[in-house]
Amino acid sequence: MSLDQHARPDQRGRQLAVLVVDDERPALDELSWLLERDPRIGSVRSAGSAAEALRVLQDGGVDAVFLDIHMPGLSGLDLAQVLSNFKEPPRVVFVTAHDEHAVEAFDLRAVDYVLKPVRAERLAEAVRRLLEAAPAPQQADDQIPVERGGVTRFIRRADVRYVEAQGDYARLHTAADSHLVRTPLTTLAEEWAGAGFLRIHRSLLVNLAHVREVRMDEGRCTVIVGSAESATPLQVSRRHTRELREVLTRRTPRATP
Repeated sequence: MSLDQHARPDQRGRQLAVLVVDDERPALDELSWLLERDPRIGSVRSAGSAAEALRVLQDGGVDAVFLDIHMPGLSGLDLAQVLSNFKEPPRVVFVTAHDEHAVEAFDLRAVDYVLKPVRAERLAEAVRRLLEAAPAPQQADDQIPVERGGVTRFIRRADVRYVEAQGDYARLHTAADSHLVRTPLTTLAEEWAGAGFLRIHRSLLVNLAHVREVRMDEGRCTVIVGSAESATPLQVSRRHTRELREVLTRRTPRATP
Protein backbone atom coordinates (compact mmCIF):
# COMPACT_ATOMS: atom_id res chain seq x y z
CA MET A 1 0.00 0.00 0.00
CA SER A 2 1.20 3.49 -0.80
CA LEU A 3 0.11 6.74 0.80
CA ASP A 4 0.37 10.17 -0.81
CA GLN A 5 -1.10 13.28 0.78
CA HIS A 6 -1.57 16.66 -0.86
CA ALA A 7 -3.67 19.15 1.08
CA ARG A 8 -5.04 21.16 -1.83
CA PRO A 9 -8.55 22.60 -1.33
CA ASP A 10 -10.79 23.26 -4.32
CA GLN A 11 -12.36 26.61 -5.06
CA ARG A 12 -15.16 25.90 -2.58
CA GLY A 13 -12.71 24.89 0.15
CA ARG A 14 -13.73 21.23 0.16
CA GLN A 15 -11.21 18.40 -0.02
CA LEU A 16 -11.74 14.73 -0.73
CA ALA A 17 -9.70 11.97 0.89
CA VAL A 18 -9.88 9.03 -1.51
CA LEU A 19 -8.82 5.39 -1.59
CA VAL A 20 -8.00 3.67 -4.90
CA VAL A 21 -8.44 -0.13 -4.95
CA ASP A 22 -7.20 -2.26 -7.86
CA ASP A 23 -5.28 -5.54 -7.97
CA GLU A 24 -3.41 -4.50 -11.15
CA ARG A 25 -0.46 -2.30 -10.18
CA PRO A 26 -0.24 -0.29 -13.46
CA ALA A 27 -3.95 0.60 -13.28
CA LEU A 28 -3.63 1.41 -9.58
CA ASP A 29 -0.66 3.72 -10.11
CA GLU A 30 -2.22 5.43 -13.14
CA LEU A 31 -5.51 6.20 -11.41
CA SER A 32 -3.74 7.38 -8.26
CA TRP A 33 -1.54 9.68 -10.35
CA LEU A 34 -4.53 11.18 -12.16
CA LEU A 35 -6.35 11.82 -8.89
CA GLU A 36 -3.30 13.42 -7.30
CA ARG A 37 -3.31 15.99 -10.12
CA ASP A 38 -6.87 17.05 -9.33
CA PRO A 39 -6.85 20.12 -7.04
CA ARG A 40 -10.14 19.00 -5.46
CA ILE A 41 -8.47 15.92 -3.98
CA GLY A 42 -6.92 16.33 -0.54
CA SER A 43 -5.26 12.91 -0.18
CA VAL A 44 -4.86 9.69 -2.17
CA ARG A 45 -4.29 6.25 -0.69
CA SER A 46 -4.05 2.99 -2.61
CA ALA A 47 -4.67 -0.68 -1.90
CA GLY A 48 -4.02 -3.74 -4.05
CA SER A 49 -6.91 -5.85 -2.73
CA ALA A 50 -10.27 -5.59 -1.01
CA ALA A 51 -8.80 -7.03 2.19
CA GLU A 52 -6.07 -4.40 2.22
CA ALA A 53 -8.68 -1.71 1.52
CA LEU A 54 -10.70 -2.79 4.55
CA ARG A 55 -7.63 -2.42 6.76
CA VAL A 56 -7.16 1.14 5.48
CA LEU A 57 -10.85 1.97 5.90
CA GLN A 58 -10.85 0.78 9.51
CA ASP A 59 -8.78 3.83 10.36
CA GLY A 60 -11.47 6.12 8.92
CA GLY A 61 -10.82 9.42 7.21
CA VAL A 62 -11.77 8.22 3.70
CA ASP A 63 -14.49 10.15 1.88
CA ALA A 64 -14.63 8.09 -1.31
CA VAL A 65 -13.37 4.83 -2.77
CA PHE A 66 -12.44 4.32 -6.44
CA LEU A 67 -13.04 0.62 -6.74
CA ASP A 68 -12.21 -1.99 -9.39
CA ILE A 69 -14.84 -4.74 -9.73
CA HIS A 70 -12.94 -7.83 -10.88
CA MET A 71 -10.39 -8.71 -8.20
CA PRO A 72 -9.25 -12.05 -6.73
CA GLY A 73 -11.01 -13.08 -3.55
CA LEU A 74 -13.39 -10.36 -2.41
CA SER A 75 -14.63 -8.54 -5.53
CA GLY A 76 -15.31 -4.84 -5.80
CA LEU A 77 -19.06 -5.47 -5.62
CA ASP A 78 -18.55 -7.57 -2.49
CA LEU A 79 -16.49 -4.81 -0.90
CA ALA A 80 -19.08 -2.17 -1.78
CA GLN A 81 -21.73 -4.32 -0.09
CA VAL A 82 -19.59 -4.45 3.05
CA LEU A 83 -19.08 -0.68 2.94
CA SER A 84 -22.84 -0.10 2.70
CA ASN A 85 -23.11 -1.50 6.24
CA PHE A 86 -20.72 1.08 7.67
CA LYS A 87 -22.31 3.63 9.96
CA GLU A 88 -20.89 6.38 7.73
CA PRO A 89 -20.00 4.62 4.46
CA PRO A 90 -17.61 6.30 2.03
CA ARG A 91 -18.99 7.18 -1.38
CA VAL A 92 -18.10 4.65 -4.09
CA VAL A 93 -17.02 5.09 -7.70
CA PHE A 94 -16.58 1.88 -9.67
CA VAL A 95 -13.73 1.85 -12.18
CA THR A 96 -13.87 -1.18 -14.44
CA ALA A 97 -13.27 -2.45 -17.96
CA HIS A 98 -16.72 -4.05 -18.02
CA ASP A 99 -20.13 -2.37 -18.27
CA GLU A 100 -22.39 -5.31 -17.40
CA HIS A 101 -22.40 -4.55 -13.66
CA ALA A 102 -23.91 -1.06 -13.95
CA VAL A 103 -27.31 -1.99 -12.50
CA GLU A 104 -25.67 -3.80 -9.57
CA ALA A 105 -23.54 -0.72 -8.97
CA PHE A 106 -26.66 1.45 -8.92
CA ASP A 107 -28.30 -0.90 -6.40
CA LEU A 108 -25.25 -0.40 -4.18
CA ARG A 109 -25.72 3.41 -4.38
CA ALA A 110 -22.54 4.00 -6.36
CA VAL A 111 -21.96 7.66 -7.20
CA ASP A 112 -20.41 6.88 -10.59
CA TYR A 113 -19.37 4.07 -12.91
CA VAL A 114 -16.24 4.81 -14.95
CA LEU A 115 -15.03 2.56 -17.74
CA LYS A 116 -11.37 1.76 -18.37
CA PRO A 117 -9.19 3.04 -19.89
CA VAL A 118 -9.84 6.06 -17.71
CA ARG A 119 -9.65 9.45 -19.38
CA ALA A 120 -8.67 12.49 -17.31
CA GLU A 121 -11.80 14.46 -18.25
CA ARG A 122 -14.06 11.52 -17.36
CA LEU A 123 -12.34 11.14 -14.00
CA ALA A 124 -12.78 14.88 -13.37
CA GLU A 125 -16.52 14.40 -13.92
CA ALA A 126 -16.55 11.57 -11.35
CA VAL A 127 -14.86 13.84 -8.80
CA ARG A 128 -17.46 16.53 -9.48
CA ARG A 129 -20.24 14.02 -8.80
CA LEU A 130 -18.55 12.94 -5.58
CA LEU A 131 -18.49 16.53 -4.38
CA GLU A 132 -22.16 16.97 -5.26
CA ALA A 133 -23.00 13.78 -3.38
CA ALA A 134 -21.30 15.00 -0.20
CA PRO A 135 -23.64 15.15 2.82
CA ALA A 136 -24.91 18.66 3.35
CA PRO A 137 -26.72 20.33 6.24
CA GLN A 138 -30.48 20.44 5.98
CA GLN A 139 -31.50 23.59 4.12
CA ALA A 140 -34.68 25.59 4.51
CA ASP A 141 -35.79 24.81 0.95
CA ASP A 142 -35.71 21.10 1.82
CA GLN A 143 -38.88 21.70 3.82
CA ILE A 144 -41.99 21.52 1.64
CA PRO A 145 -45.17 23.24 2.87
CA VAL A 146 -48.31 21.12 2.41
CA GLU A 147 -51.86 22.01 3.31
CA ARG A 148 -54.71 19.80 4.49
CA GLY A 149 -57.95 20.84 6.13
CA GLY A 150 -56.82 24.44 6.46
CA VAL A 151 -53.64 23.43 8.32
CA THR A 152 -50.19 23.96 6.80
CA ARG A 153 -47.34 21.74 7.87
CA PHE A 154 -43.92 20.88 6.47
CA ILE A 155 -42.49 17.63 5.13
CA ARG A 156 -38.91 16.88 4.19
CA ARG A 157 -38.19 16.72 0.48
CA ALA A 158 -35.88 13.76 1.16
CA ASP A 159 -38.91 11.80 2.44
CA VAL A 160 -40.74 12.16 -0.88
CA ARG A 161 -40.46 8.84 -2.73
CA TYR A 162 -42.06 9.96 -5.97
CA VAL A 163 -44.23 12.70 -7.42
CA GLU A 164 -47.32 12.16 -9.55
CA ALA A 165 -48.76 14.76 -11.91
CA GLN A 166 -52.40 15.72 -11.37
CA GLY A 167 -53.24 18.39 -13.93
CA ASP A 168 -51.66 21.68 -12.87
CA TYR A 169 -50.95 20.16 -9.45
CA ALA A 170 -48.58 17.46 -8.21
CA ARG A 171 -49.06 14.79 -5.56
CA LEU A 172 -46.08 14.05 -3.31
CA HIS A 173 -45.93 10.45 -2.12
CA THR A 174 -44.10 9.62 1.11
CA ALA A 175 -43.92 6.31 2.98
CA ALA A 176 -47.00 7.06 5.07
CA ASP A 177 -49.07 9.57 3.12
CA SER A 178 -49.52 11.71 0.02
CA HIS A 179 -49.92 15.47 -0.31
CA LEU A 180 -51.25 17.66 -3.12
CA VAL A 181 -49.25 20.80 -3.88
CA ARG A 182 -50.10 23.64 -6.24
CA THR A 183 -47.00 23.22 -8.38
CA PRO A 184 -46.86 21.50 -11.79
CA LEU A 185 -44.73 18.39 -12.11
CA THR A 186 -42.64 20.08 -14.82
CA THR A 187 -41.65 22.83 -12.39
CA LEU A 188 -40.70 20.36 -9.67
CA ALA A 189 -38.68 18.29 -12.16
CA GLU A 190 -36.58 21.36 -12.97
CA GLU A 191 -36.22 22.61 -9.40
CA TRP A 192 -35.51 19.21 -7.81
CA ALA A 193 -33.15 17.77 -10.43
CA GLY A 194 -30.15 18.70 -8.29
CA ALA A 195 -31.67 16.91 -5.29
CA GLY A 196 -31.71 13.49 -6.96
CA PHE A 197 -35.16 13.52 -8.57
CA LEU A 198 -35.47 12.16 -12.11
CA ARG A 199 -38.34 12.33 -14.61
CA ILE A 200 -39.22 8.74 -15.61
CA HIS A 201 -42.59 9.41 -17.25
CA ARG A 202 -44.53 12.48 -18.36
CA SER A 203 -46.58 12.08 -15.17
CA LEU A 204 -43.94 10.70 -12.77
CA LEU A 205 -40.89 12.07 -10.98
CA VAL A 206 -38.90 9.66 -8.81
CA ASN A 207 -36.48 10.23 -5.94
CA LEU A 208 -33.49 8.03 -6.87
CA ALA A 209 -32.56 7.70 -3.20
CA HIS A 210 -35.72 5.62 -2.67
CA VAL A 211 -35.29 3.33 -5.70
CA ARG A 212 -34.54 -0.16 -4.39
CA GLU A 213 -34.81 -2.17 -7.60
CA VAL A 214 -34.82 -1.75 -11.40
CA ARG A 215 -36.52 -4.35 -13.57
CA MET A 216 -36.28 -4.88 -17.32
CA ASP A 217 -38.92 -7.08 -18.95
CA GLU A 218 -39.16 -7.38 -22.73
CA GLY A 219 -37.77 -3.90 -23.20
CA ARG A 220 -40.05 -2.32 -20.57
CA CYS A 221 -38.42 -0.75 -17.54
CA THR A 222 -39.93 -0.53 -14.05
CA VAL A 223 -38.44 0.97 -10.89
CA ILE A 224 -39.45 -0.19 -7.43
CA VAL A 225 -39.48 2.48 -4.71
CA GLY A 226 -39.83 2.11 -0.98
CA SER A 227 -39.11 -0.70 1.45
CA ALA A 228 -39.94 -4.33 0.88
CA GLU A 229 -43.02 -3.93 3.08
CA SER A 230 -44.38 -0.94 1.15
CA ALA A 231 -42.82 -1.24 -2.30
CA THR A 232 -44.42 0.63 -5.20
CA PRO A 233 -43.70 -0.25 -8.86
CA LEU A 234 -43.45 2.73 -11.23
CA GLN A 235 -43.46 2.31 -14.99
CA VAL A 236 -40.67 4.09 -16.88
CA SER A 237 -41.74 5.36 -20.29
CA ARG A 238 -39.71 4.28 -23.32
CA ARG A 239 -38.78 7.91 -23.87
CA HIS A 240 -37.21 8.18 -20.40
CA THR A 241 -35.73 4.67 -20.18
CA ARG A 242 -32.56 5.68 -21.98
CA GLU A 243 -32.01 8.64 -19.66
CA LEU A 244 -32.54 6.41 -16.64
CA ARG A 245 -30.02 3.89 -17.97
CA GLU A 246 -27.50 6.70 -18.50
CA VAL A 247 -27.97 7.75 -14.89
CA LEU A 248 -27.44 4.16 -13.78
CA THR A 249 -24.28 3.67 -15.79
CA ARG A 250 -23.05 7.22 -15.18
CA ARG A 251 -21.39 7.42 -18.57
CA THR A 252 -20.27 10.59 -20.23
CA PRO A 253 -22.91 11.56 -22.84
CA ARG A 254 -21.84 10.81 -26.40
CA ALA A 255 -21.84 13.35 -29.18
CA THR A 256 -24.41 11.35 -31.18
CA PRO A 257 -27.25 9.17 -29.85
